[in-house]
Amino acid sequence: MKNHTLGTLTWIRMMRFTTQSNQLSNEFLKRFDLTTAQFDVLIQIKTYAPITQSQLAEKVTVTQGGMSRMLARLEKEGLIERKQNWKTKTILLTAKGEQILQAATPSQLHFQSSFFEDVLTEEEIKSLYTMMTKLEKHSRAKHLPPV
Repeated sequence: MKNHTLGTLTWIRMMRFTTQSNQLSNEFLKRFDLTTAQFDVLIQIKTYAPITQSQLAEKVTVTQGGMSRMLARLEKEGLIERKQNWKTKTILLTAKGEQILQAATPSQLHFQSSFFEDVLTEEEIKSLYTMMTKLEKHSRAKHLPPV
């Protein structure tokens, strides 16, 4: 670890936290028969509906192939419906999907917030939010170096 910069060590910590948080959230969301990725997709559909599959893929961290499989499963379970409108296929929540989100969202948000609120002060949370927003914006604008 001697050769690692503070930036590298910070990135490693962020990755470990994200992995642990996702694992714990997946375990937590089992009671609603959802994964963290499915919960995120359902929230995005609820927020932006009607939404196309490509628009949805831009908003979540699921590959296009993974998105197709996930949407097929969510549709089979009756949580979403896909509607063809001429050339465009849009995705909407069903009443069952709305009910699942209504039941899961408050618990999941409280669970996720507890990772921060149990350990950090309100000022620290605000600072972390500001820094993460700055990093996220920078990463979206960053281009890969030439090989």
